[in-house]
This record gives sequence, C-alpha cells and structure tokens, in this order.
Amino acid sequence: MSTELPVLKPADFASDQDVRWCPGCGDYSILAQMKKVLPELGSTRENTVFISGIGCSSRFPYYMNTYGMHSIHGRAPAFATGLKSTRPELDIWVITGDGDALSIGGNHFMHIVRRNVDVNIILFNNAIYGLTKGQYSPTSKVGSVTKSTPRGSIDHPLNPISVAIAAEASFVARSIDTNIKHLVAMMKRAAAHKGTSFLEVYQNCNVFNDGIWDYAKNKNTKADTTLLLEHGKPLIYAGGTKGIQLNGFNPEVVDLANVAQDDLLFHDEKAPNSQLAFLLSRMRHPDFPEPIGVFRDVDRPTYDDMINSQVDDAVSEKGAGELQKLFHSGDTWQVN
Repeated sequence: MSTELPVLKPADFASDQDVRWCPGCGDYSILAQMKKVLPELGSTRENTVFISGIGCSSRFPYYMNTYGMHSIHGRAPAFATGLKSTRPELDIWVITGDGDALSIGGNHFMHIVRRNVDVNIILFNNAIYGLTKGQYSPTSKVGSVTKSTPRGSIDHPLNPISVAIAAEASFVARSIDTNIKHLVAMMKRAAAHKGTSFLEVYQNCNVFNDGIWDYAKNKNTKADTTLLLEHGKPLIYAGGTKGIQLNGFNPEVVDLANVAQDDLLFHDEKAPNSQLAFLLSRMRHPDFPEPIGVFRDVDRPTYDDMINSQVDDAVSEKGAGELQKLFHSGDTWQVN
C-alpha cells in the first residue's frame, strides 16, 4: 500500500461552509489566493491553523478546511502566541482587520510583532468597521463621514505598516486585494519568513467604504500612485519616468529626465536597522506613490524557539518533573 500523501489542490482547503461576505467584497479575493497558495507551499490541512479575532475578515477560519479558531476581539495574537509556543511544528496564520488589530487589539498586535513569534499575520485594511455596519476605524482618513462620525472623523489615522516597523517587525509587506499575482507572491514571501510576518492588504468594502483604494487599483491611476518595491533596485514608478530621491532625511519625487538612476534611493529590505523601511511607510497618496511589496525582511531569533530552548535547558538540568509533586510542593495547606 502506498504511503505517499495525496497532492492537495485549492479545493481541498475549502470548507463546507457557505461564504457569508457581501457580494463584491475584497475578502473573496484574499480567500481565493490563500487556498491557491497553500498547496503550492506544500501545506497540510492537519498542520495549518487559522486564528482570527472579530470582524468581517475574522470569519476566515470557517471557510478553510484546516484547524482554526474564531477567537476574541483583538486577541488573536495572544492565542497564536500560546499555540505556536506549545506546538512549534504548526503553520499558523492570524487573520485580522484594521479595527480588530489596531483598536482593541493594538496592544496584542504590537507585542506579537516585537516578540517575533513565528506566525503569519494578514491584516485586511478597508478603513472601516464593516461587520458593525460602517463606523470609522483606526485607519479611516481624517474627515471620513461614517455612521459614527456624521460630521467627519477628527482622529488622525494609524498607518499599519508604520506601527509594525516601529515595533521592530522582522517582515513587513503590503499588497492589494485585486492585484492577484502580487498578492500571491507576498503570501508566499510571508510564509517563507522565519518569525512574525506582517502583510497588510488593501481590501475594498463595497458596502460601507467603496472605492477607498481606487487610486491604487484603477488601471488609469495606479502607475502614478503606487511604487513596486524590489530589493536592491532604485525606487522608480510612473512607467519609469519618475523616481524617489532623498533630500537630507526627506524623500522627494523627481523626474528621471533630470536625474540619473544612480542618484535615486535604492531599496534595501535587508537593512539591519528599520529607518529606511519606516521612511517608505510614511510615503502616502497624494503626495507620494504608495509602496507595495516587501518593506523589510530581516533575520531575528523567534520567541517560540527561545522559550522552548529555555524549557529544554530547564528539563536537562532538573529533569522532567512530576506534576502531582509540583501541586503538593511549596506553600500548601489543608482545610479541615
């Protein structure tokens, strides 16, 4: 009898649950690309886990034929940390949204990133609270008119990429829900990274925030409003006619008819410090093209490896121990 495992296809990762997102939602594309990517990575259903918090994106584990957990609002990173630390052989994906990760979950997001737990985080950013019907979120732009801000939001929005880099994330990337080829490539890069990989995906909510990313998606504008990051290459966009140059510590747009390519800013995703990656994260439309691709990809020890190394050292020094003896040792008392 053959012991070879069957070759899995995208359909093998689809659960039997009806997908309950609004027709036209960008979540469908991200789900489809994930099911496409996992077989190409050689992933198995029994060793793959999706953990989510609360929100439209957080329905994701229901739709994957793997292990999964629909957890508590903003707390998916805590569950993922515990699981990866005790089951390091598992491939764990945290699925979250801009509200789930950056509002109530902001503290948990920051700490899983700084600890560098070996999990993959995908943040669906639609700059709105979709599940609760259209309130502004931590990434909504100033002036956004929503059900909770009828006179326009007065909050300055968070930039997910900047937050991740400031927390010393070892892998940070951005993609777009409709840029399928690029999204697949970024998912593969994230999965290959040892440590916390963070991927922000510009995702359209066609009901409550339709068109928020159109400038980066429309074929007539995206060449001028986005910039593809490529390691070791100069920052060039607009069909090769414009680039980014540093003026002191500040980036500026230049015309390549007047500037040599060697004078442009070159991308280095492997830079040991995070200054360049952070600078790129601050480039926002309409003043600059918005970078898509890998901002940072560096090697750092992972939290789960280090914690298990400490456990192994303790066991080698003191033995495996017995749980019952531990329960009855130290400060104990008897109630009569």
